[in-house]
Amino acid sequence: MSVGILGTKLGMTQVFDEVGKAIPVTVVQAGPCTVTQIKTKQTDGYEAIQVGFKEVKPKSLNKPELGHLAKSSAPALRHLREYHLDNTSEYTMGQEIKTDIFTPGQVVDVSGTSIGRGFAGNQKRNNFGRGPMSHGSKNHRAPGSIGPVTTPGRVYPGKRMAGRLGGKRITIRKLTIVRVDPERNLLLIKGAIPGKPGTLLSIVPATLVGK
Repeated sequence: MSVGILGTKLGMTQVFDEVGKAIPVTVVQAGPCTVTQIKTKQTDGYEAIQVGFKEVKPKSLNKPELGHLAKSSAPALRHLREYHLDNTSEYTMGQEIKTDIFTPGQVVDVSGTSIGRGFAGNQKRNNFGRGPMSHGSKNHRAPGSIGPVTTPGRVYPGKRMAGRLGGKRITIRKLTIVRVDPERNLLLIKGAIPGKPGTLLSIVPATLVGK
């Protein structure tokens, strides 16, 4: 995995390319992130760097968290995330990671928490069809049969039924960066990104092999 950056989703808009074609993009407030820890094989068994994002008031964190951040002279940061690397020698404690690590046209993977939609029925959650809408059917949005009766006398695991929808961490792969604004720490990424405005996102260069 390559080093990535943390950010928050601002919303969607559109930009126009050289020929006037509209491109739907998601605007992400990315970084700056601070390197808060460097892990090596000698000390931790693997190579990685930990970055922090979103400065908050010190009273928002507990003493162990503040003590951990003090080792890198970093301010109080709300979110911490690790990125595994092959070589961490080019990074130093307290170093800032900004949007300039990305370039327009680069392909990235974006991870975030999808919008939670609460308890949902089969039609909304699993795209099931409805029953007859005539007056006497009494089966407009009901799930119908959920399995055999006497044999095996149970419902098979994994049966698609009503339940909680959304609110899961998902990754959208192979999204293209359209524009980079280092002055305002903005990334314009083509297409939709999981979550609502304000959602924490992790953006890393895409690993194209096997995907």
